[in-house]
Amino acid sequence: MLIITIKPGEHIERAIKRYKNKVRKTKQVQQLRSNQYFTKKSQARREEIAKAKYKEDYERLKEL
Repeated sequence: MLIITIKPGEHIERAIKRYKNKVRKTKQVQQLRSNQYFTKKSQARREEIAKAKYKEDYERLKEL
């Protein structure tokens, strides 16, 4: 659970903005979405390899 302390004189909108930034930086929403269903280790590894291959191909094309 993330805790945001509101400073004296701070507007609630600013505190909400800080909370949203903290959630985004800690990737809580992504983790919740990925944990909605079970993923086998082999499937996760396959996706990781595909992602690495995509990144490598993208970097190679960017150099040209």
